[in-house]
Amino acid sequence: MSDNVAHDAQTLAFYDREAASYAVRPKPERNPRLEGFMAALKPGASVLELGCGGGQDSETMIRAGFDVTPTDGSPGLAREAEKRLGRPVKLMRFAELDALAAYDAVWANACLLHVPAEHLGDVLTRIFVALKPGGRFYASYKMGDGGDRDGLGRYYNFPSRARLEATYRQAGAWIDVTMEEAPGGGYDGVPRTFLHVTALKP
Repeated sequence: MSDNVAHDAQTLAFYDREAASYAVRPKPERNPRLEGFMAALKPGASVLELGCGGGQDSETMIRAGFDVTPTDGSPGLAREAEKRLGRPVKLMRFAELDALAAYDAVWANACLLHVPAEHLGDVLTRIFVALKPGGRFYASYKMGDGGDRDGLGRYYNFPSRARLEATYRQAGAWIDVTMEEAPGGGYDGVPRTFLHVTALKP
């Protein structure tokens, strides 16, 4: 892990190797959190998706009429998402986000959990800056006691609730920050507790 980048090279390499199978892994037909996120947006809202993976969530939002910009840091996953969506997917790592008040919302499902803990605050600040006033932001994290790797070699920041709350407080003037704990799983098949976080930009 480099000291000056907000990504982990080993984790990105994993997703490049596994892109084809990861992109078609079974997922629930409905995603109530995504549905709730979309319901809170105005019709046609501009949405930036970070870590779009195979493109399933972007596909759902596009079908709902939103102006979606799908992005991923893995070239392999970006290519798989392009096949699904039939449109370009921007290859962008989190630390490369430099938009200014460009989006009504940011959707970051199960992706910022790979940001090295010491760089998460910077990424959250970049997201804050990229949102328009009143913008909505959703992200999810696997809870834990600090950064570690899973059995597949992927890095996770594994924050505690208290640490994540502090990071959000320090990374922009977020308002209406809500954190909900819920059981979940992942590609490695290991049950985890997730923190689902929604925040607004004033």
